[in-house]
Amino acid sequence: MRLEPLEKRSTFRMIALPVLALIFAMAICAVLVMLSGASPFQVFGLMVKGALGSRFAALETLTRATPLIFTGLAAAVAFRAKLWNIGAEAQLYIGAVMTVVMGTGLLPLPWPILWPVLMISAMLGGALVLSVPTFLKTRFGVDEVVTTLLLNFVALLFVSMLLEGVLKDPMGLGWPQSKKVLADAVLPRLVSGKRLHLGFVIAILAAVVVWIIDRRSALGYEMRAVGHNAKAAHFAGIPVNTVLAKTALLSGGLAGLAGWSEVTGLKGNLTLDLSPGFGYTGIVVAMLAMLHPLGVIASAIFVAAVFVGADAMSRTAGVPSYIAQVMVATSLLSMVSAIMLTRYRVRWR
Repeated sequence: MRLEPLEKRSTFRMIALPVLALIFAMAICAVLVMLSGASPFQVFGLMVKGALGSRFAALETLTRATPLIFTGLAAAVAFRAKLWNIGAEAQLYIGAVMTVVMGTGLLPLPWPILWPVLMISAMLGGALVLSVPTFLKTRFGVDEVVTTLLLNFVALLFVSMLLEGVLKDPMGLGWPQSKKVLADAVLPRLVSGKRLHLGFVIAILAAVVVWIIDRRSALGYEMRAVGHNAKAAHFAGIPVNTVLAKTALLSGGLAGLAGWSEVTGLKGNLTLDLSPGFGYTGIVVAMLAMLHPLGVIASAIFVAAVFVGADAMSRTAGVPSYIAQVMVATSLLSMVSAIMLTRYRVRWR
């Protein structure tokens, strides 16, 4: 068996294979549900009801999807240029640190000015984190998969040190948490009494902006060219290292916005449990969307619905909520295989 590149990829193949990949993932999870002694139809029905069956459930799904859109965009932008950013978790936390530093009274500005300042600060924090592995890659050839992954743990330890030191809230009764951000820094709720906030709208706008950059700008063309073949791009006169540096700034900045939205839109302060793995899940979101910026929106909502629905389902059906993680992981592996088959054909001999 060998793989041969397809000279021309049909639209049907591009659509059908990802759909079949998701169906295959659901079938695998159905078998696991049956082995646990439950009915797949009941479990999947409860998951859909728990994620979308009421106004509250739907709004919670969109709330959970907000940071996933940002981190999914961060992964999609980087992966498009073959910059393997596995450190969105670190970039998210440093973006949150910058938000807390600037938003707890250092700059007592009115909200029309404070919001952009905090967004830019968070983006700069996330971009700085990714710039270090990118420099090591372009200058010394260091594998960015290793450096970005290890920086996740470094960032968490750094945040822990700050929360036990200079950023610790003196009124927090000893808990490792920062002060609350100013009221003018808090994002308003989109629905009164619910958790969905303006960050969701900003995340969608960010996806549109990234799509415009990807498809309608010289930078987007250069990123795609470097991702397809860096040597050919260099031969054509594209400054590969400069493009990778710009990609790192954009990707890290988007992940930093995830930290900003969680602090100003939901939590109000910084804690070590700010992210339950949004940075890692963003990789799944990007791959399920096949690295398409607008597809990231639908992919993030799908993944968020799986997790929110699994939490509700486990309380009713008695099936462990870990089935959500299995479902997401299986979907990722199936989608990766589908993406490969959209570009290559299998030859048997």
